[in-house]
Amino acid sequence: MFNDRARIRVQAGRGGDGSLHFRREKHVPKGGPDGGDGGPGGDVVLAADPDLRDLSAFRARRRFQAGNGEPGRGALKHGASGETIDVRVPVGTQVFDEEGQLIADLASPSARVVAARGGIAGRGNKQFATPARRTPRFAETGLPGEETTLELRLKLLADAALVGLPNAGKSSLLARISNARPKIADYPFTTLAPVLGTVDSPDGTRQLTVADVPGLIEGASEGVGLGHEFLAHLERANLLLHVIDASEEDVADRFATIDAELAAYGAGLEARPQALVLNKIDLRPDPPPFDVGDERIVRVFRVSCATGAGIDELKRTLFELCPPEAPAAVPEDGLVDFLVYRPRPDGRRFRVLRTDRGFRIAGTAPADEQELAAALKAAGARAGDEVEVDGEVLEVQ
Repeated sequence: MFNDRARIRVQAGRGGDGSLHFRREKHVPKGGPDGGDGGPGGDVVLAADPDLRDLSAFRARRRFQAGNGEPGRGALKHGASGETIDVRVPVGTQVFDEEGQLIADLASPSARVVAARGGIAGRGNKQFATPARRTPRFAETGLPGEETTLELRLKLLADAALVGLPNAGKSSLLARISNARPKIADYPFTTLAPVLGTVDSPDGTRQLTVADVPGLIEGASEGVGLGHEFLAHLERANLLLHVIDASEEDVADRFATIDAELAAYGAGLEARPQALVLNKIDLRPDPPPFDVGDERIVRVFRVSCATGAGIDELKRTLFELCPPEAPAAVPEDGLVDFLVYRPRPDGRRFRVLRTDRGFRIAGTAPADEQELAAALKAAGARAGDEVEVDGEVLEVQ
């Protein structure tokens, strides 16, 4: 089953705690602090994979968690960084946050985006040593990583897309010109999900990708029928192949019906170049006329998917109508450059320090008791531990 939408939960790794440690060696009675820093938490990265066709893999797994950073140790040994995990998604996947804001558009095979950043590591007590404070008996705890819910929406990448009313012969045409083998039957809505096919050029030097989406009907842009769920897949196509059943007499009306739905949907589909494919000419005694004047119509083909008439010309001309495009420039690290990063989780005005007696709140303590309790719980505090807040010693409940 084709899936073009998925909802996942991503959680970056927690930063490792800094070490509270003092150098203790023979003949070095007061070696001073030597606690190392913790390791940063791992990130969750979404990576575009050209081998994936849809988002069906996320039906079984919807939660992804990166590794936590290791805590620091004595002798100034820093903790290891948490493991970053790559979540593979199809090329053309758009990523939205919980508020419906577009975060990234992974439109190239090498595109990557950091969906959740790992938590900042805590500093060891060596970092807090000063001439006035030579034996700091506290160290920072690591901060939790970002955690959020993301919505993935796939928009197929295709050079051309087939549109038309149900039973116009789109699936038959795709099977004729490409390597795809869609379901073909003599009734409407045989195609229930988008199908991709690859068309080889006559000289074998190029390939085109053609998409077939479920048939549209009047009112599709408003949610009528099946096609409204897949109109988004037409947005990235450079050319629309408008397939019309030419065995009927109302060819112009059929064109107008679909054209009106494309205009109502918007997203630039109303201005997209169209090549008209008048199908089923074998059912007529003479070639079907079409006298609609429209500058968007770049070519009119008269074909028969049953007999193969006109198919070779269509395939050959298709490569002329879809010239090769220069590949988009992608940074060496593959990270998309328009990503809108969410606020980091360390924006609070206080830090939790681990002491030799328990914990201490450094900075401005939060007025909200629930926020403080959550921060202490994330730092590993348990019931009965001592917590120093603004010079007052409290006990974790």
